[in-house]
Amino acid sequence: NGNLPPWKGDFHHDLNTQLSYWPGYAANHLDLTAGYTNWLWKVKDENKRWTKQYFETDGLNVPGVTTISGKPMGGWIQYSMSPTTATWLAQHFYWQWQYSMDGKFLKEKCYPYLNEIELFLSSLINKSETGNKLPLSSSPEYHDNNIKAWFKDYTNYDLSLIKSFYEFGTFVSATAYERRLNEWLGQRMLLPDLNINETGLTVAPGQNLDESHRHFSPYMAIHPLGLLNVEDEKEKDIINKSLRWIKKKGTRNWTGYSFSWMGCIYARAQEGDSAASMLKKFATNFCSINSFHLNGDQKGGQYSSFTYRPFTLEGNFAFAQGIHEMLLQSHKGFVEVFPAVPTGWKNVSFKTLRTEGAFLVSAKKEGSVITEVKIKSEAGAVLRIKLPFKTWIVTGVERNKVNLDNGIAEVKAIKGQTIVFRNAFE
Repeated sequence: NGNLPPWKGDFHHDLNTQLSYWPGYAANHLDLTAGYTNWLWKVKDENKRWTKQYFETDGLNVPGVTTISGKPMGGWIQYSMSPTTATWLAQHFYWQWQYSMDGKFLKEKCYPYLNEIELFLSSLINKSETGNKLPLSSSPEYHDNNIKAWFKDYTNYDLSLIKSFYEFGTFVSATAYERRLNEWLGQRMLLPDLNINETGLTVAPGQNLDESHRHFSPYMAIHPLGLLNVEDEKEKDIINKSLRWIKKKGTRNWTGYSFSWMGCIYARAQEGDSAASMLKKFATNFCSINSFHLNGDQKGGQYSSFTYRPFTLEGNFAFAQGIHEMLLQSHKGFVEVFPAVPTGWKNVSFKTLRTEGAFLVSAKKEGSVITEVKIKSEAGAVLRIKLPFKTWIVTGVERNKVNLDNGIAEVKAIKGQTIVFRNAFE
């Protein structure tokens, strides 16, 4: 119509581009997720020039709002010029390697990209008078573009991203070269703990989530970063308190993608019914009849105060990832099938979903009972899988080569090997 599209048609990296690639990894479409890392690699030099100009330091950060050529387009400065944008983008380089176990990608793109970010981060953090903290911190869209959107202490958004970056970055560094491993470990150890109180995860020290908020920036540690997991009782309590607090604040300021993302968060909390409920609300209220996500509630404000209709992509893709998170998870160092399936899903199956470690997994659940899990090793890595049955039989590997510890079966898989665990039905 001759007008600019919503948000000038820019690339938003405070969730919009990231959510759009979430489902590609588990869906076994690394050819498509590579489009994201290839593009980020292509505009890296442009991003480095901006980093030097704006932050006056070497290394790599990425503007939160860019053109297709990687140039900054501006916007609310808290996210358009955020110092932690690149740490979130780095997770996609890590995933591209972890889901493929491609050693060439690790050494030629993943490690170099992360190393440039670490050079930037360590320089910026060290500029603070008090040592290991950012000069200023923020949490996307909290207090919008107000002066109150800045915090002198780490927000949980910035801190979660930096902690996660050093966690997987240390692993990448150790696997790729070990050249600067001690420096990475040193920075990681100096980071403070996440800020937590009776509400669970806060926005920042002294700042609770006081109202309904569409961007789950304070809860990055649950999803997508996986710093907190339900296997640990203390972390499970933090997750539960956070989810109860979010629920108390309601959904009036949410948009469509919020429901999809919350479906992923509930799945990580292994609350399958709540995850399915969130995804259903997205699909039935925030999409047009052709399935496009239109941001606002299209059913007259039943769940959100927003009723507008700009078309964006990330809500639909995060919805797909919500389904994946309900069926299969591998972020905790082991594979788990059907971790968050709703109680009403009695008969469920999936085929050739991909996990970290480059495993292709298929599984069946019949009459509410998991009957079979089939795993093919694409790269020949160590398989660790949480067995979903008490008694089992295995084919494709000798049983004495399966080490079982606290319900986790461990096998040194051979490239191309297929292993099948079946329920022995006591």
